[in-house]
Amino acid sequence: MTGAGEFDLIARYFAPLAARDANSFGLTDDAAIIPPEAGHELVVTADMAVAGRHFFTDDPPDAIAQKLLRVNLSDLAAKGARPHGYILTIALPRPVSEAWVAAFAQGLADDQARFDIGLLGGDTVSTDGPICLSLTAMGWVPAGRMLRRNGAQAGDLVFVSGTLGDAALGLKLRQGKVAPDLSEAEAGHLRARYLLPRPRTAFGPRLIAHATAAIDISDGLAADLGHICRQSQCGAEIALNALPLSDAARAMRHKATADWSDIIAGGDDYELAFTVPPEAEGKVISIAKEVGVTISQIGIITEVKSLRFLDGDGAELPLSSTGFQHF
Repeated sequence: MTGAGEFDLIARYFAPLAARDANSFGLTDDAAIIPPEAGHELVVTADMAVAGRHFFTDDPPDAIAQKLLRVNLSDLAAKGARPHGYILTIALPRPVSEAWVAAFAQGLADDQARFDIGLLGGDTVSTDGPICLSLTAMGWVPAGRMLRRNGAQAGDLVFVSGTLGDAALGLKLRQGKVAPDLSEAEAGHLRARYLLPRPRTAFGPRLIAHATAAIDISDGLAADLGHICRQSQCGAEIALNALPLSDAARAMRHKATADWSDIIAGGDDYELAFTVPPEAEGKVISIAKEVGVTISQIGIITEVKSLRFLDGDGAELPLSSTGFQHF
């Protein structure tokens, strides 16, 4: 590492990120305190990102930091939790420039302000391997009300937020696997959706009173909705023509440079998939409008324990992949 040592880097770039919460002690101690919030439970989630596997080594450092934080915030949103704080552990190969660390920390600072969350602690080490980042996020949810994967019931409606497939298509563009005749705006939209997810932190906590199950779509709709089906001991029928697509994704499908597997199994959407009883549909749609999130009903939960994606003629789509594999 060039420029400064471990403690200099912590004091210069990471301690300011902890100033929001006095219980972090400015990163001057070995631990932080999280005082309990009356009537609430603490939800904890963690994600790891390794250079070359989860991000490109030449991605902007601020965007790497923001994606690391946002994928965890997406998990909290799916649980209906309000963000509180996070712990960051980073392993940096020698040498890493101080400019990289400064940009990384600035990305975190920007998103801390955006999502009302602060750094509580962590660790910084050097490594002979690639950059390895781990973030543990915590949030508050009313006691006994955390949204889980196991509550879906036959007859529930299946919804998703936002649009699907953009990040997976953005990755294909980033890798140079396709060269479609997209406008610069369309290509930029797809690349941005891959680089910077949009965690639904304002919407997730509002779902607690109405949703029966929820999950964030990280490994692809097929894989993650499959988790809800398995945990809830049910199935689902999903209409392909109901899946929400951006103009850019539609353009790629029209030009035959993207197929349904990219959309439903590509991963990195970081949108919410959730189930709602029919009688709560109107309320959930109203909440989505209030917080400025677009949602789409894409199917229904069934008693038959299979997840089926159906085209306009009712024929089932065979999937070549069910989602991103971590191993």
